Amino acid sequence: MQPIAIQRPARKTLTLGVMVLCVAFAAFIALGAIYWSFNRAAVLKDLAEASLTDVNAGSFRRIYFPHPGCVLQHVTFRHNPKAGTPPLISVETLRIEGSFTGLFTSHLQLIRAEGMHLLIPPGGSEEPFQSPQRSPFVIDDLIADGATLNVASGEPGKQPLKFSFHTFSLSGIGGNGPAIFHARFSNPEPPGEITTDGKFGPWSEGDVGATQVSGDYMFEHADLGVFPGISGLLSSSGKFAGVLKRIEVEGDTDVPHFAVKISSHQAPLRTRFHAVVNAENGDTFLQPVNATFWKTSLWSQVSVAKQSGQPGKTVSLQIASRGGRIQDILLLFARSPRAPMSGLVSFQASVSIPSERQPFLEKVRLDGDFGINAGGFTKGDTQKSVNRLSKGALGEQSHPENEAAEDASENVLSDLKGHVILKNGTARFSGLSFSVPGALAQLQGTYSLITEKIDLRGTLKTNSEVSKTTTGMKAVMLKVLEPFFKKKRMGYVVPIKITGTYDHPSFGLDLSDRDDKKTPDKKTASAR
Repeated sequence: MQPIAIQRPARKTLTLGVMVLCVAFAAFIALGAIYWSFNRAAVLKDLAEASLTDVNAGSFRRIYFPHPGCVLQHVTFRHNPKAGTPPLISVETLRIEGSFTGLFTSHLQLIRAEGMHLLIPPGGSEEPFQSPQRSPFVIDDLIADGATLNVASGEPGKQPLKFSFHTFSLSGIGGNGPAIFHARFSNPEPPGEITTDGKFGPWSEGDVGATQVSGDYMFEHADLGVFPGISGLLSSSGKFAGVLKRIEVEGDTDVPHFAVKISSHQAPLRTRFHAVVNAENGDTFLQPVNATFWKTSLWSQVSVAKQSGQPGKTVSLQIASRGGRIQDILLLFARSPRAPMSGLVSFQASVSIPSERQPFLEKVRLDGDFGINAGGFTKGDTQKSVNRLSKGALGEQSHPENEAAEDASENVLSDLKGHVILKNGTARFSGLSFSVPGALAQLQGTYSLITEKIDLRGTLKTNSEVSKTTTGMKAVMLKVLEPFFKKKRMGYVVPIKITGTYDHPSFGLDLSDRDDKKTPDKKTASAR
């Protein structure tokens, strides 16, 4: 069977088609050569304009197939031209992939940064940063797995904070809509793992702070032990939304075994918070934070922000509790199995922690009021002393044979309230008082958080003769001293003092000033 011969007109048509294809391909190659953006000078220029830095690369290699693009080695982005200044960004290998159609539309499929390191200079370095313009390129995906971010400290010799990104991706960059991001990284303080997903943009050129951001996060295995005085593993989750200059965050935290290191107790600490963060300057406001541990709840407002006339950022705290348990609070700081006191506590305080380079206890400042209602001492000896004080103040006699049974009931309670100002490591109390049936003590003085020394002085007012508030030799001495005490209609007023230390307090009569005041009277009496 003879092959079918191709007619001459068909051959002419086929030949013409092949020629057209060749011309089109040649034109495409010619246009690609003219508009080809993947050459060293063009790529470095585009990177420099996009980042507003000086960009250099150790080597450059073009890629034609299967995707047009290029590979750059040892790329540096320098913002500060001063000699010896480390680069803002360094990348071991930067791979850029595009498409043939993208050569004419400024469209890139992928940018992959391998071995990327970012260094943020310390605050106050006075390096002028400008906001970059919106990128003229549309980038499908930017991947920087394994990147590290170092935030330099302004303190000499202090290591920078290091954030290690296990994964990082940003998709849809430069389009009309927001970019999608995903990141999983190690947080330095407190050390833990953070996973976050969300949306960013579109970029606001005129006002960077107006750029939108939203998403959710999860913070796991955060070790609070890096902070002085506390320990526990924290987990937190929540969501955030807003613009860069005002990001609102809603979240929860859970520390199943929170502890103050000087204590032998661990508390289940849970919080619910709402925060406002300014990503432009780092100012953070938590409004409010609701915390619970055991059967006590705390309410607080916190700000970490720049204060006029002060360096760095100041931590300001408003904290309050209503109807909490004093034993829950004391157990956080107690070494003994039981808290020294029980009762219902209410307090409110303002706390300020400036950024001064001082020990924490010396720079923290507090101004607050507190009250403990229906309070009782859990330590038997302490409660027995209070019970005997109350019985004596009421004029009742204690019988040794019934004392054990009476004291076991612990039915005499004390109320405690006062105002405290903490500054330079010393707490100054005013309006401090406590009462038991038949007696009221009013005190003022100081307590050092650094040395734990107590110096509280004031008066004890009783409803009966002061000698009945105790027994034995002390009662005899008080009988002798009774004429020196100013007698009131409802009883006696005697000077008292509490000295010693927190672990070993000393309670007694304060006769020093009164003896001095009585000396002239004695001389007068002798003259008469």
